[in-house]
Amino acid sequence: MTVEVSDVPEAKRYEARVDGWSQVAGVAEYIRTTELIAFVHTEVEPEFEGRGVGSALARTALDEAREANLRVLATCPFFAGWIGKHPEYQDLLYQSRSKVSD
Repeated sequence: MTVEVSDVPEAKRYEARVDGWSQVAGVAEYIRTTELIAFVHTEVEPEFEGRGVGSALARTALDEAREANLRVLATCPFFAGWIGKHPEYQDLLYQSRSKVSD
């Protein structure tokens, strides 16, 4: 099974398509600024769960964030968990610079 992932900026999401499937197999929605990309929701169609679609979305999106020199805010539980299992992407994580506390 081949998974192709592309950024669809007008929809503010990455889309994964699988060969032989006419519909989108998975999406990773984001909010992007000039310095940061926040991944807020990831969803994979049930027939493709556990088959690498989510990983393809995460890897492509994070590789493109690295190329664009963007920090990553993983508010989506899938992205947060995926980055936790792939330490080579942890350097992308956004770190708040605020010194404000309660």
